[in-house]
Amino acid sequence: MRTLIENLNFAFTVDENDTVLRNASVVVEDTRITDIGPAGDVAARHKGTAFDKVVDGTMHGICPGFVDSHVHLSETLSRAVFPDNLNTRAWVFHWAKPFYAHITEEDEYWGALLGITEMLRCGTTCFLDMGSQYDPGIVVRAMEKTGMRGITGRHAADNRPAELPRGWTEEMAEHHFFPDAETALNVLEECVTRYNGTLDGRARCWVNIEGKEPCSLELHVGAVALSERLGVGTTYHLATSIEEARICESKYGCWPITRIDRAGGLRRNLVIAHGAAVSDEEVQLLAARGASVAFCPCSSFKLGKGATAIGKYPEMVKAGVKVGLGTDGVSAAGNMNLMRQMLVVAGMFKDARLKPDVFTARQALRAATIEGARALMWDDEIGSLEIGKKADFILFDLDHVEWTPFYDPLQALVFSASTASIVQTWVDGKPLYLDGKVQGVDEGEIRRKARELAAAAVVRAGLHNEDVETTTTLYDEGN
Repeated sequence: MRTLIENLNFAFTVDENDTVLRNASVVVEDTRITDIGPAGDVAARHKGTAFDKVVDGTMHGICPGFVDSHVHLSETLSRAVFPDNLNTRAWVFHWAKPFYAHITEEDEYWGALLGITEMLRCGTTCFLDMGSQYDPGIVVRAMEKTGMRGITGRHAADNRPAELPRGWTEEMAEHHFFPDAETALNVLEECVTRYNGTLDGRARCWVNIEGKEPCSLELHVGAVALSERLGVGTTYHLATSIEEARICESKYGCWPITRIDRAGGLRRNLVIAHGAAVSDEEVQLLAARGASVAFCPCSSFKLGKGATAIGKYPEMVKAGVKVGLGTDGVSAAGNMNLMRQMLVVAGMFKDARLKPDVFTARQALRAATIEGARALMWDDEIGSLEIGKKADFILFDLDHVEWTPFYDPLQALVFSASTASIVQTWVDGKPLYLDGKVQGVDEGEIRRKARELAAAAVVRAGLHNEDVETTTTLYDEGN
């Protein structure tokens, strides 16, 4: 299949030089971009070429597909359930964990379908999912159904609390925690062997664990070592909030990233989810070790993680750390809209530090595309519009109030536009979102099923009660 998209108003390549082409054309053959450049040059190079499809790009712009560097597809049915007066640790221990423990495999499948359709509507073409509570094949099936690209895994934790908090059950604890690090790692290796590289390479499987207090130090370091041996990556939560950092310091005499590094667990194949509580010295550690960070601005806002108060994200970028953007999923961010994350990150540090040049629109776009792809170790194929790369991209309708008028397309994209002007989302050379619909699925059925299953899951988890804790001392001592 050979497709020509011609006469585009602009094309963000997000290449090494962040080239922005005006009056551009793109040629797609099967799954890859085979030409991109000024429309006249592309036309001259392909004079006499027969195309299977020609798309009129007049009054349209093109951008690489967004890469969500941290998302919880298993939380998709918990939209607008968890309150906004929780610190991070209470949110995890008293709300997220009971929800995880009470969802079913059916819940996860329909939640993954719902999440992926939302992503495609929002221009996301690749994601790093924390993983299934059951089997990564659940998410892979949803990817197969939709044509999506992504990385998933098997959610893993091994350090159960010494005493189960109110609302937890023994059954829930056994469901959620592996008995030890060795058992967890054996299961994770089986998952990678079974699912990595499936769906013609669109689906990858990593050695993912929950991270921080619910995981032993052995599991943290073991996950990184195992993923390195298997040639894949790993991701886990770390340094997610100032509370986590303070508890870590009281128990071990250092902050979380330093603790992991001292054990040899900070490596190039690691994506740290959040990384809000990071010292200046740890920024340099991250850069030296080559580890990546998935920053989730809206999640930080909802949970008060401290991104603007103590976060070192501009410093990380300046030091050369790969910083991608993540939504964290619907329970924390409210939706899976990376354009919202891009807008927030482009402005939050300007305002907090009273420095308008501390983080720019250009850096925000890179974090949502190529830097996320680098973090996911997929930048050889995605994250930018370049010859030879996969045809993963977004088309914007510029005959839209959000784009009327505009001069600088970058400023318009980051500060003016929203998902409302997205008209097409392509993955692997195919338009998966087109004419206002996600192709190949019944979105109405997905939404109906999601509402039905979500209502039941919330009740099973007891999250409909008004007396669920909003603070916690779990893991403050011991464990």
